[in-house]
Amino acid sequence: MFHQSACHCLLCVEQEVELDESGLRTVRSVRDRGWAVVMVPEDEDGPGWAFTVGLWHTLRSPEAAMFGLRADVMGNCLDTLADEIAAGRHLVEGRERDDVIRNYPVVARTVDTSWYRSLFGTALHFYQRPPLSFMEIVWPDAVGRFPWNDGCAPRLRELQPALWIPKGDHAPGPWTKLP
Repeated sequence: MFHQSACHCLLCVEQEVELDESGLRTVRSVRDRGWAVVMVPEDEDGPGWAFTVGLWHTLRSPEAAMFGLRADVMGNCLDTLADEIAAGRHLVEGRERDDVIRNYPVVARTVDTSWYRSLFGTALHFYQRPPLSFMEIVWPDAVGRFPWNDGCAPRLRELQPALWIPKGDHAPGPWTKLP
């Protein structure tokens, strides 16, 4: 059990909440480091993804998510991004940044809330209730084209969902199959 007071996250609520080992690890990491990174490895059903929990609690920054790379790579990228946010380089919708993946820019895009339940359950549980802001950190293909650019590698669109598009309007794929 975990017990705290004040806002609406698990570190601040004034109620006892049962947590499994994963939930306890997340709470400990947010308390000790300022954030946690939850990694979902790829499997036979589709590509993996990773996302932060605690950036809002600690830094009043939107949480961040990445898709389609190896889970450990995304985890390292999100830790690097969180360090940059802590240093004052905040996420800005649509702005390229070069401090997440070596030799490649990334772009932050605001995630439509219709995706939250399918992809970010741990964060929803941690914060106890929406609204919660997420930004997708989108990476380019080998020649620097993003999924929305003409001529980008087709596999890039399969690996990274366009979460700024409502789930019901998104092209069918592994991401739209998630409950």
